Amino acid sequence: MDKSEVLNRIKETGVVPVVRAASADEAMRIVDAIKEGGISILEITMTVPGAVAVIEEVSKRFGDEVTVGAGTVLDAETARACILAGAQFIVSPALNLETIEMCRRYSIAVMPGALTPTEVITAWASGADMVKVFPCNALGGASYLKSLKAPFPQVELIPTGGVSLQTAADFIRAGASALGVGSDLVDTKAIRAGEAAKVTQAARAYLAAVREARASSSE
Repeated sequence: MDKSEVLNRIKETGVVPVVRAASADEAMRIVDAIKEGGISILEITMTVPGAVAVIEEVSKRFGDEVTVGAGTVLDAETARACILAGAQFIVSPALNLETIEMCRRYSIAVMPGALTPTEVITAWASGADMVKVFPCNALGGASYLKSLKAPFPQVELIPTGGVSLQTAADFIRAGASALGVGSDLVDTKAIRAGEAAKVTQAARAYLAAVREARASSSE
């Protein structure tokens, strides 16, 4: 799957689950539950123990059925390790120009983190494919995203932080290209309690929320 196909799948799906877990095994159980719910995008964060190996396992096990990326990538060296393990997109909580350059070298989609207008346009001008607005809730959530889209309609934004089933539609209507969703979807407590079905149901609910919000926005 080339970069344009990866980006199209992310935008079409509209949901990027941010997988944080206490172990590689727990991460894989989360992956299975989310995939069962119909979401084929997965961001494995570098805070997961053995994260690079988890990315490699997901890539080998599911192939093109799943688009796996690496999250919380702080530098170019980590980005390269993740890419070699099979990561198809790289996400960072902050703006690191060397990481963007590394991803462009490998023709891998990159989504650096930014918050201020200056950071957003710097990321975009430096070659970001999409920009992760993080932590979006700290500056007003959907209303802040809408404010960013006004001067930057061409920039593909993924709000992360404060995204829930209650706010998902507001973010989509504000102009989000996709949603970065953490614990509201990736419920590690449910996984540990043997209630993976809760995560699967949440995945389905998020897909439905994005579809409905997009449909209402186009009317």
